[in-house]
Amino acid sequence: MVNRLKMADEIIVPATVQQRVDDVEARIRAACVKSGQDPQDIHILAVTKKFGPDRVREIADAGIRTMGESRVQEAAQKIPLCPGNLEWHFIGHLQTNKVNAAMSLFQMIHSIDSIKLLQSVDGAAAAFGREMLVCLQVNVSGEGSKFGFDPEAVPTVLEHAQSLAHVSVVGLMTIPPFTPDPEDARRHFSRLAELREEWRKDSGFALEVLSMGMSHDFEIAIEEGSTCVRLGTIVCGPRERSDHGQG
Repeated sequence: MVNRLKMADEIIVPATVQQRVDDVEARIRAACVKSGQDPQDIHILAVTKKFGPDRVREIADAGIRTMGESRVQEAAQKIPLCPGNLEWHFIGHLQTNKVNAAMSLFQMIHSIDSIKLLQSVDGAAAAFGREMLVCLQVNVSGEGSKFGFDPEAVPTVLEHAQSLAHVSVVGLMTIPPFTPDPEDARRHFSRLAELREEWRKDSGFALEVLSMGMSHDFEIAIEEGSTCVRLGTIVCGPRERSDHGQG
């Protein structure tokens, strides 16, 4: 029998990182059966905020090589202490004054939420002599507390992005309102998938990445077309209180 831990948020997960990863991969396969997707096309991004390098190494040893951080300062302290063959994605709200620092840390930004930020990333990438992969964060639900573009604004943003030489808009990201029943998120995921098809045709962008779904609702997200799920608790387990002085 697999030993399991009960987190404070009531999510019950296997006790070891390898068991957690195996469990998640089995659930992804089951969700793909329902959606007709290939499990190989689903990218698992481990949300490692507040976890230290030792936990990151465990996650990498269990087979996940892409890590997600939402605080530039924490990432700057952590990443140099982690295995060098990992890919790091930024998934939080990025302030324009942190863009230069983010440029040297991350391979992709999931949370572009303004034209000003998009332009800032393009300028910084030009200065670094590189291209930055980005997703546009879309506030599908219209929830006031969430960052992201209103859906009506996205075609204009994509048109503007055509003129930027150092950012590549590869997809879309959304965070639905949290509710106890993950099924309530389905309509938000479904709507973004529908919008993506419209924007693909009109803009010429492939928008291959649909970054949607977290520990609470990732199976629903996959059923509605997600290609990248951002998983914290169910992969990383309990947070280490000593990490970077945060609890």
